[in-house]
Amino acid sequence: MPNPYFQFKQFMIRQDQCAMKVCTDACILGAWFASKTPAWSQVLDIGSGTGLLMLMLAQKHKGEIRGIELDGNAYHQLKQNIGQSPWRQMMKVYPGDVRSFSFPGKFDFIITNPPFYEGDLQAATDAANLARHSKELTLAELLAVIDANLTAEGSFGILLPYHRSAWFEELAGSTHGFCLTEKLLVRQTPRHDFFRSILYFSRRKEGFVPTSELTIQNSEGVYTEDFTELMQDYYLYL
Repeated sequence: MPNPYFQFKQFMIRQDQCAMKVCTDACILGAWFASKTPAWSQVLDIGSGTGLLMLMLAQKHKGEIRGIELDGNAYHQLKQNIGQSPWRQMMKVYPGDVRSFSFPGKFDFIITNPPFYEGDLQAATDAANLARHSKELTLAELLAVIDANLTAEGSFGILLPYHRSAWFEELAGSTHGFCLTEKLLVRQTPRHDFFRSILYFSRRKEGFVPTSELTIQNSEGVYTEDFTELMQDYYLYL
């Protein structure tokens, strides 16, 4: 049975009411963008779940952070996690479907760890299926939502399976004019293939798009120097 909470250095995530628990790739997503989010910007987290990404960004961010969550149980736990954090005054969460929700304004940066397993293996429960699969919110719909809620100079970050990233890059550009700004490819160990892509998009076309790689553990199962450096402000024992 998963641990009902996950303790970070400056905050705690309770997760017993959430279908999707704290996982390493989501932590990488939050840590990677925490230093890239424009200072004092208005931030939105789509599909906030436990509030992990909101809290990771809030630890280093100065602007307001908003989140939206569809699942009722996850939303209540999200409110609890946000409310018990040191940065609760700068955060606010909304219940509802982002496709029909009307936010009070547009955002400078949007981050999302979406339900991306379209057509892949189904999970054991309906709640987990909703969290893991894009049956309710497709990636095409997600792009439309991001486009509608992002400022003209805004940017967004997303976590995807590695094998779907090229398709998503093409879709983002052809349907809404988004341009890839930077990319991080993640693998578990040197022996493994890449399994996640973290993509950073804006509306401006860059002449050069830097691509970096992150390996979580070395061949002996120890966290790599790069992973340790990325996560040391968050993980308790780094």
